[in-house]
Amino acid sequence: MDGAGFEDFVSREQAALLRLAVLLTGDRGHAEDLVQTALLKSYRHWGRITRAGDPTAYVRRVLVTTHTSWRRRLSSTEQVVGTLPDAADPAAPREDDDDLRSALRALPPRMRTAVVLRYYADLTERQTAEAMGGSASAVNTQTARGLARLRQLLAPPVLVAEEHP
Repeated sequence: MDGAGFEDFVSREQAALLRLAVLLTGDRGHAEDLVQTALLKSYRHWGRITRAGDPTAYVRRVLVTTHTSWRRRLSSTEQVVGTLPDAADPAAPREDDDDLRSALRALPPRMRTAVVLRYYADLTERQTAEAMGGSASAVNTQTARGLARLRQLLAPPVLVAEEHP
């Protein structure tokens, strides 16, 4: 096993994997856990992964499939809370970033994954399909529906003028 090669990969790709995970999960804490789990799963088979070529796509797929399995497992144990805790990061994000993140969180998980992989991670349809374990046509469908829903969620409210008699 090439530990130095793995360390180099982590140094080079960890920030990008974390950004992707934050968009998939909507929560930085869960995203950090997700990246660490995906890297651990990948490290166990690092020699085989690197012999097959560039490991980035493989690790990204592990990240997506791990997120999917966590989501399935948690869907039966999640609890709704009445209020949200204070944000852990004191640096206030821009308002439009918050709007986009909220809109992404409102999408169903597979739709959100397709949109994030296609337009944030800038993957091709084929690469996205491989990462999601599906077909390119399913990616197209999920992406088109996701973008349409984002447009609805992010559209400015339409003001209706009142008629005066």
